[in-house]
Amino acid sequence: MSLVWVAPDQALPSPEHASPEGLVAAGLDLSVPRLLEAYSQGMFPWYSPGDPVLWWSPDPRMVLEVDHFKISRSLGKKLRQIARQQDQDAPIRVTCDLAFEQVIGQCAAQRSVTGTWISPDIEQVYTDLHHSGYAHSVETWMDGKLVGGLYGVNLGRFFFGESMFALQTDASKIALAHLVEFLKFAGIPYIDCQQETSHLASLGASPIPRKDFMAALSWAKDQPSPVWPRGALQLGLPPTC
Repeated sequence: MSLVWVAPDQALPSPEHASPEGLVAAGLDLSVPRLLEAYSQGMFPWYSPGDPVLWWSPDPRMVLEVDHFKISRSLGKKLRQIARQQDQDAPIRVTCDLAFEQVIGQCAAQRSVTGTWISPDIEQVYTDLHHSGYAHSVETWMDGKLVGGLYGVNLGRFFFGESMFALQTDASKIALAHLVEFLKFAGIPYIDCQQETSHLASLGASPIPRKDFMAALSWAKDQPSPVWPRGALQLGLPPTC
């Protein structure tokens, strides 16, 4: 199977034409409109810095149903402690959309040892996507310092997880737990986790066939997106928008 090259003025092909590994197409266009087109069709960019942009739609697709999110005993204990100390001076706080650029920068830095796909171009276009209201971050703070977080993309009633980082034990999981609670409140049932890993499986994610993923996405992407809060996220309380 030959790789489809997509010019900036051409539409992306259907993910049905993906290679067995999930590669759909390649090109040079990495813009906000192209990203929105890709996500709406179940594709995401993943490539090495300096290479053409590669668009992927793996089969099966790793997905976390928010109702199936697994919380370990130790994480549950930390979350209960956080829930009991929900004030401005609490030692651990969780926020939304207060430090998007810091979060994506830390995600890139944490993977720089083994080689990261989060290149400066990726950081810039996802920051642009954030300013456009589509990309969001959840941050975990400890004594006023950013120690963990995650970012992803929201289309309608679907959330596409992109990356997370932790500088302290469970800091990214704390952010994920707060994201899951917000998504439940907002009526968003799925988090796309892209590719299967044992870590994601331990959190409750599971692989589903691409056709099932696309069926869920086809409905969810056309639903109204929720209003994302900017500020504190608190377990057990509706988000303040």
